[in-house]
Amino acid sequence: MDFDRPRNVSFFDFAGGVQLLHGVNARSVLPVILIGICWTGVIGNLLVLLSLIHDLRNGTASEVKSLLAGLSSTDLLITLLCAPVRAVTYYRQTWILGSLLCQTADWFQHSCLVAKTFTLAATTGARCTFVSGSSDSKYFSHMQIYGALAFIWIASLVSSTPLTIFTSLQPYHDVKLCVTEIPFCASGFMDVFYKIYPTLTYLVPILFTVVHYTKTLLDTKPKGDLDVTNAQPQDKGATAVWLSVSVANALMLLPEWSSWTWARLGYSNNYTPPVGFVIFSQVLMYSCSSLSPIIFLTAYEDVRHGLKSLWLFRTCRRSKRTSISTSPNMEENGAWGRGAIVIYPLVDLKHIFPDLEHFWTERVNTHDPLPWESQEEKSYFKS
Repeated sequence: MDFDRPRNVSFFDFAGGVQLLHGVNARSVLPVILIGICWTGVIGNLLVLLSLIHDLRNGTASEVKSLLAGLSSTDLLITLLCAPVRAVTYYRQTWILGSLLCQTADWFQHSCLVAKTFTLAATTGARCTFVSGSSDSKYFSHMQIYGALAFIWIASLVSSTPLTIFTSLQPYHDVKLCVTEIPFCASGFMDVFYKIYPTLTYLVPILFTVVHYTKTLLDTKPKGDLDVTNAQPQDKGATAVWLSVSVANALMLLPEWSSWTWARLGYSNNYTPPVGFVIFSQVLMYSCSSLSPIIFLTAYEDVRHGLKSLWLFRTCRRSKRTSISTSPNMEENGAWGRGAIVIYPLVDLKHIFPDLEHFWTERVNTHDPLPWESQEEKSYFKS
């Protein structure tokens, strides 16, 4: 990276990804890796969402499943919208996506990261409440869940707003770069923001998760009248899955938050993170959004059961349509759809059995499909 940083600002850094990179690896390998992560994350999160939507339509949704839908939606946004921006930036080595995306790229990405962390913390509280048996998961308010998710997203978007104030598109020779420049007049406020922002949006939710999951794993009280031997293994298995996702999220986002804080707090002392560490932290961050659905699809029983139910539903529906399409054609002579009844000859007079021939002799109405004179007499059916 060949670029002279200006000295008349309190902070300067690239926004929307590292630019002006040199080398074949930066332009070819990194975009391919990010595109692979994008496809994995999009497919995995869509499968999780399809399973949860199927449960919601069947009336088997719960508070934890609703929060999981919000978590998967956030991961889907990260892999579908944020990662491709970095891939394009690494491939072109400059910014070509316009001024609006330049101002909002980092803001939207950090908003998704904060929303994901807060949603995991909210799920932790829901899991603790469910395992402790203080409430029944079957009776929950959809409006409360929607309100909680809306509050999480509003708080995430608002808390990341300062990231858009000093981000702009700047010309550099014959290209344009997306950069963040903070003047000296705003350095005091931004220094405080750079310390409070990662603490409230990353460290506090992690501490909340550690405390509550420790309490949940140590809690052995059964839920209501359920048998301990039947209830606890399933609950602890689901708790272990959520704990694995929370630990993976905390560890894989740690390099991103470390490089982000390091670059801003160490800029005044000319002590910034290496470019390789910054790129590695971003790739690891996107990989986290692809790893979470893999954990849910392979280890979370509710998601696996939902996918099986969805598969059986689609298979049965397809079989039903096939059976209807292969049934005898009822559209002959326009009878289908108009309520008309089509009567076909029951027997051929030339092939009547001798013992039944007297039923057909000397009949006035030869088109009567019933081979007897009176319905009150004993009926004989030819099989």
